[in-house]
Amino acid sequence: MNQPDLGLKVTELRQQKGLTQEQLAERCEVSPRTIQRIESGEVDPRAYTIHCLGTILEFDFGEENTSNENLWLAALHISSIFVILIIPLLLWSWKKNQSYKIDQQGRQVLNFQITMTLMLFASMCFLLIGLPAILILTMEMGDAFVILASMLALFSIAPFIVIGIFCTYQGAVNAMRALSDKPVHYSLSIPFVK
Repeated sequence: MNQPDLGLKVTELRQQKGLTQEQLAERCEVSPRTIQRIESGEVDPRAYTIHCLGTILEFDFGEENTSNENLWLAALHISSIFVILIIPLLLWSWKKNQSYKIDQQGRQVLNFQITMTLMLFASMCFLLIGLPAILILTMEMGDAFVILASMLALFSIAPFIVIGIFCTYQGAVNAMRALSDKPVHYSLSIPFVK
């Protein structure tokens, strides 16, 4: 892993472990200034220091293979089109320790997928509860409300279509952005996975 991604990953893992820079430096048997310089991206650490950091932070920094990183990122983003949480979850779980970018963007994809799944669930609840209620009311009110009930039935299917189009757009745009090394962004995404 190269700087600045290495420094960002060390900072993230250190904070997850609840360690200060001084504590990490003590455990790695290096100076706190070395840890500061690694985290800020000023230096590329020696192999021994990377090994110590990997052991203490429980992360394999030497395993990274970025030769196909952009293709994996594109696959991850394209998988968000299908609104099936398991596909990006498997891709992210498999590749997250090999690349900082895949780890970060995978979290964004997962947050987007969880948000869209919840929106689909809410739409399904409306369809299964709201539509029968409308049909019962229509039967009681008479023929004058049949047109209204038909329109409401059509509108109850609309959220599924809108979510499908939105997921396709977000997945395609972010896949293209990942392939061209531009930052990705998922609108309407709630940060469940941090």
